Amino acid sequence: MSKPRVAVVFGGRNSEHAVSLMGAGSVLDAIDRSKYEVIPIGIAQDGRWVLATSDQRFAIEGGELPVVDSTGAALALPSGGSSLVAYDPGSIPVELGSVDVVFPVMHGPFAEDGTIQGLLEMAGVRYVGSGVLASAVGMDKAHMKTVMAAAGLPTGRYVVVRDRDWRLNRELVLKEAEELGWPVFVKPARAGSSQGISKAHDRGELEEAVEFARQHDPKVLIEAAIEGRELECAVLESFGDEPAAASLPGEVKVEGGQEFFDFEAKYYPDQMSLTVPADIPAETAEELRAMAVRAFEALDCEGLARVDFFYTPESKLIFNEINTMPGFTSLSVAPQLWAATGLPYPALVDRLIQLALNRSAGLR
Repeated sequence: MSKPRVAVVFGGRNSEHAVSLMGAGSVLDAIDRSKYEVIPIGIAQDGRWVLATSDQRFAIEGGELPVVDSTGAALALPSGGSSLVAYDPGSIPVELGSVDVVFPVMHGPFAEDGTIQGLLEMAGVRYVGSGVLASAVGMDKAHMKTVMAAAGLPTGRYVVVRDRDWRLNRELVLKEAEELGWPVFVKPARAGSSQGISKAHDRGELEEAVEFARQHDPKVLIEAAIEGRELECAVLESFGDEPAAASLPGEVKVEGGQEFFDFEAKYYPDQMSLTVPADIPAETAEELRAMAVRAFEALDCEGLARVDFFYTPESKLIFNEINTMPGFTSLSVAPQLWAATGLPYPALVDRLIQLALNRSAGLR
């Protein structure tokens, strides 16, 4: 029998382009080639889909972030089918054959937010990770918090700033934000990897922070600062009718002197430490794991997710956010949590592919 064909898709038209490549490099290294046939596909920053070249770079080198090498043959996925066609300039189009599953190692808008999931749904192609709705709601932090509060998860206080609000009612927005107390965190509502996030200690810094966040998204979230430790838990879909499984909880700490968990802390060496299991009471760990699964189920997630919490000095857990396609290098938090729980990175990648292969196409 022929091996299942897995298309690993990475890149995209957003500020998390490089983060996607770093994760895809780890996935491509981890996939068992004796078990799967692999097709690496990059989406260039101009939106062009290409067959990755052999010299595609996936890691940060000399401080330079990786980007998709757009010199590869252009690809097309015909509507209503899963067959890839390569269009190399000056050559006859080449039929690459059907794809059994797509592994979209992608983050941010036009990728993790339900857009690529919708494209794959329309093409009738199975894929790793959550569907359109869960991906879209998980990407929009404002709607995400609304759903989580409805599911009974405690959340912090926040103000949503839409484009019209900022342009026409700025003074009202600033007044509402001030009522949260200082400092506040300001972030794009629909971005990840800590892109566009600032910490503001007064009104002047707040205005600058909102303008900075708006460079990534016209919709902005202003959150009250929460004193507490940052705890994270990974959740993985199970086969059949078994409930989703939660990893051991871990604690992340910034080591590079930054005031919060920013892009450098996440993706540059020696800027972040992860302790698994987190040094918390056993009953708190079980409560956190149960809350993580509840968040996963509240969004109808599939595949995997990482759920982040604050653990306050009063020993309370407060939901921060859920990430439906978390950072996915072998050294990223979610894979490390699963490795410490007994599922090493290659086995995690294989599990996600098998979950997608066993998924029915269409409505579920």
